[in-house]
Amino acid sequence: MPHDAVDEQKNAARRRTWDLLDQADAAHGGSTHGRIPNFRGADQAAALLATLPLWQQAQAIKAVPDRAQHPVRALALEHGKTLYMAVPKIADLKPFRRLNLARLDVTTQQAASSSVAVSVGDAVGVDEVQPIDLIVCGSVAVNRDGVRLGKGAGYSDIEVALLTEAGHITHDTTIVTTVHPLQVVDDDLPETRHDFRVDLIVTTEQVITCNQPSRPTGLYWDDLTAEKIAAIPALAERKRAHEL
Repeated sequence: MPHDAVDEQKNAARRRTWDLLDQADAAHGGSTHGRIPNFRGADQAAALLATLPLWQQAQAIKAVPDRAQHPVRALALEHGKTLYMAVPKIADLKPFRRLNLARLDVTTQQAASSSVAVSVGDAVGVDEVQPIDLIVCGSVAVNRDGVRLGKGAGYSDIEVALLTEAGHITHDTTIVTTVHPLQVVDDDLPETRHDFRVDLIVTTEQVITCNQPSRPTGLYWDDLTAEKIAAIPALAERKRAHEL
């Protein structure tokens, strides 16, 4: 299917979910359209995630900077995990921030804030990231096969592809999304080669295991525009190395 048709199907599914959330007043901050929803009960979903053995065993966690996942980031730091978070739009040659509360002089809640994390965390390049045990991503919509939709920018997919190509993420790395129950949809959601599926969905009420894992083996350069590559310094650096 042409990329334009896939994009339109994705956008239609996003709009349906955003509308549902808005009608139910299920998120903070006004309309959810155009955003990863900061859903009500995000702290409950984070607490439920933290009861799972895979969380308790994880030493290094990569989490997205979205507001909905702030409780997850705070718990990761509180529980002594090493937390990795990408800077906004991956717009840095060293695009990740490494945080460990034992080495910071700010509170857990402050360190978990995306704006504070960018300034207090250690700036690390793709090759400096340690093996990741658990990835926590945000979603607009996700189905029970683990197919998820972000807000459409594609940054989470590129982060996963970069870290997979560098060997820090493998097929054994668990990927989780925390969402409101209304974000779990029955639709067949379209996918592209860079799209990863989640292994677990954690809502305010339950943990859903997805049994059809899928993720990129690395970066698919033919699917990336020159503008996208140029806008992400770590991606441009990888491209130059790929061409040598």
